[in-house]
Amino acid sequence: MDKLKKVLSGQDNDDGDILQAANQASTLGWGTRMKGFIACFVLGVLCSILGTCLLWIPRVGLILFAVLYTFGNVASLCSTMFLMGPLNQLKRMCAKERALATAIMLTCLVLTMCSAFWWKNNGLALLFCILQFLAFAWYGLSYIPFARDAVIKAFSVCLK
Repeated sequence: MDKLKKVLSGQDNDDGDILQAANQASTLGWGTRMKGFIACFVLGVLCSILGTCLLWIPRVGLILFAVLYTFGNVASLCSTMFLMGPLNQLKRMCAKERALATAIMLTCLVLTMCSAFWWKNNGLALLFCILQFLAFAWYGLSYIPFARDAVIKAFSVCLK
């Protein structure tokens, strides 16, 4: 359990850089971090589910869905910051294997809100929500060893 705590809080690295020092200076204890993670993650999941339920309301349903789904994804993403610290999370998000998925996910988050509020284009809002989901799933799979390779292999078998 101690090794898991060290890995998730970013203390298993011996880099000694300024980001690591700032991350270790966090005043949150392990129990508080776990509570924050659970609360943020549950809030994110509930917002995503509520947004999906409100999708079918005439006229405003798609806008409510886009806003709540986007907020749910942001809350779920922020939940992991409680475990590893915000600076370590940002460092990992920008790592070589996650940079493209992170960029697509963040771009789709912004474009979902733009299409819902400024452009008032429901079709684009729905498309960007779908792309958010796919990018967030691909981002999440990058933390599981060989998961991306397994997904690629499964799709290649299905498409043959």
